[in-house]
Amino acid sequence: MNSADLLADAFERVREEVQAAVDGLSEDELAVRLDSGANSIAWLVWHLTRVQDDHIADAAGTEQLWTSEGWAERFGLPFPPDATGYGHRSKDVAAVRADAELLAGYYDAVHENTLAFVRGLRDSDLDRIVDERWTPAVTLGVRLVSVIGDDLEHAGQAAFIRGAIRRR
Repeated sequence: MNSADLLADAFERVREEVQAAVDGLSEDELAVRLDSGANSIAWLVWHLTRVQDDHIADAAGTEQLWTSEGWAERFGLPFPPDATGYGHRSKDVAAVRADAELLAGYYDAVHENTLAFVRGLRDSDLDRIVDERWTPAVTLGVRLVSVIGDDLEHAGQAAFIRGAIRRR
């Protein structure tokens, strides 16, 4: 297994968790917040997908699918097109309403785009600096692992909320 295969496998695991988190839930269930300050499944999946879309597009030098494939219009959220959820407050979380098909559709599109990108990488590509705002500067490898970690964290949170909803 090379690095590209390893990254693809990790992103496949994220996809499995995202699909399991939203599968069969209604739009109202996806919007449930366990308290007034908590995130919903819809917000968590939207956010992790937006971050993945943003970071992969930046690394690949392409436009985000959010805008290039019309996902922003399909979601119709009251945020600027470059919003990814960072800095969102409670009212912003509450504004993210979507059905499972829309959430999974956007995630699947971003996932396929991500796989196409990572499968084309050579090990040496992972050392390329992609963000100099940090010390040390962030390499492509570190950025991809960061996205995977963030995605799995949020997918796990969504799974927890799903379990709480299903036990009600």
